[in-house]
Amino acid sequence: MHLMLLLQEAEAPSGGAALLSPNAGLMLWTFILFIALYFILSKFAFPKITEAVEAREAALQAAIDAAKQDRDAAAKLLADQRGQLESARDEAQRIINEGRAAGEQLRAKMLEETHTEQQNMLDRARREIGAERDRAIAELRREAVDLAIAGASKVIAKNLDDAANRQIVESFLATIPTQTSTKANG
Repeated sequence: MHLMLLLQEAEAPSGGAALLSPNAGLMLWTFILFIALYFILSKFAFPKITEAVEAREAALQAAIDAAKQDRDAAAKLLADQRGQLESARDEAQRIINEGRAAGEQLRAKMLEETHTEQQNMLDRARREIGAERDRAIAELRREAVDLAIAGASKVIAKNLDDAANRQIVESFLATIPTQTSTKANG
């Protein structure tokens, strides 16, 4: 009711000075309403508003902390990934280098084995050629001796008798096997 009176007084034309002059009744009721509204709001609304603001602040802080933790975890994972990538590159380079070294060793070993095998084949061929040459020389000597004996026996048959021929051929044959067997074994 008093509020109505105040409104009526404010509407009443009393001149331009009334608007600018302080009205004590109006100020008192405004102050009482302000205190009452403040008491009601502080009793019912402010705790819920404060609680909502604090909850929102806590949620924001939790989100900020989670974001920091996620950022730190991501930075750590990135560093780990970079380390693993570098490690993998180093490992790949090491494997490549080991492969090259193993290839070079295998190549050197194969060259050495080939050279050794070639040398062995040459030595074997030389031995076979030498043995074949010695056999051929021995065969030629035997044939030459046989031909010489055959020719000599025809020539001597006309000149000497059987006993003399036998003695000459036996003495000659006694010297030949020593030379032939020595050459064939040597």
